[in-house]
Amino acid sequence: MKKAVVMIGGLQYIVAEGDEITVNFVGSTEKKIEVNPLMIIDGDKSELDAKKLEAIKVTCDVVGDLKGEKVIALRYKAKKRVQTRRGHRQMLTKLKVASIK
Repeated sequence: MKKAVVMIGGLQYIVAEGDEITVNFVGSTEKKIEVNPLMIIDGDKSELDAKKLEAIKVTCDVVGDLKGEKVIALRYKAKKRVQTRRGHRQMLTKLKVASIK
């Protein structure tokens, strides 16, 4: 099984064909994203040569955008009546790896 290490949004992911991954929000209006791999793993062999990797593309289909889990930040000082609660939900993009060519 052929796998690739790709960098999307500053984070590295190990992907194979057919995998679905959740990455930081890409903000692309296109339905397909092409990424250059950092490394190719094919069984026992691995390819790191930059010139050979330039010809290879990892194609991902954009499944959709979603929100991550709620992250809560609390600020509390004892005996001072100071308490603040803040939170947000990070925007994420779900990708499905179509091919590694």
